[in-house]
Amino acid sequence: MGVWQRGHFMAVAPGHETDPRREYNVGASRAMDRTRDPDLAARLFGARPEHTLALLRAAWPAAVGQKLARRTEVVALDRGVLRVKVPDARWQRTLLKMRADILSRLRGVAAGAAPWGLGFVVGPVPEPPEPPPAPPKAPPAPAPPAVVAAAAAIPDPEVRARFLAAAAEYLARFAPAQGSGGSGSDTG
Repeated sequence: MGVWQRGHFMAVAPGHETDPRREYNVGASRAMDRTRDPDLAARLFGARPEHTLALLRAAWPAAVGQKLARRTEVVALDRGVLRVKVPDARWQRTLLKMRADILSRLRGVAAGAAPWGLGFVVGPVPEPPEPPPAPPKAPPAPAPPAVVAAAAAIPDPEVRARFLAAAAEYLARFAPAQGSGGSGSDTG
């Protein structure tokens, strides 16, 4: 037995003739038959313009890359057009040439909440904040005696020292955390 679907005859597995959702995915579970929401971003962020703008600001680095995102600033969303500040007219011309690709990438991230157009305005772009400095690393514990003995076979002292430092750092990654020993008090 079969059915006509969009002008094509399709064979249907026995016992599934009454459920039209099964025609394309014979033997699928009910979980696979659920409809998917193709526009979750628009539902979550599209209700208020400031929410949509926040989504687009967050999606901008993914659409243009970190380096370009640092040289631009997403300013506003005006009737479906995302306004982006660029440092000079040369950047403006360059980004206008890239507009279709950027919009495509924004649609990939923001789906229905993506703008339908881009506008570039020339103006001073603030410097991105400096990332906080990384905390200083504590020197790793010395390498175990077996590793030091094996390293003695390395004739070059500089290579030997680098080997021991790398081995100590590597082994420190797998050492138990300091202060997490059994010094707690258990009262049972």
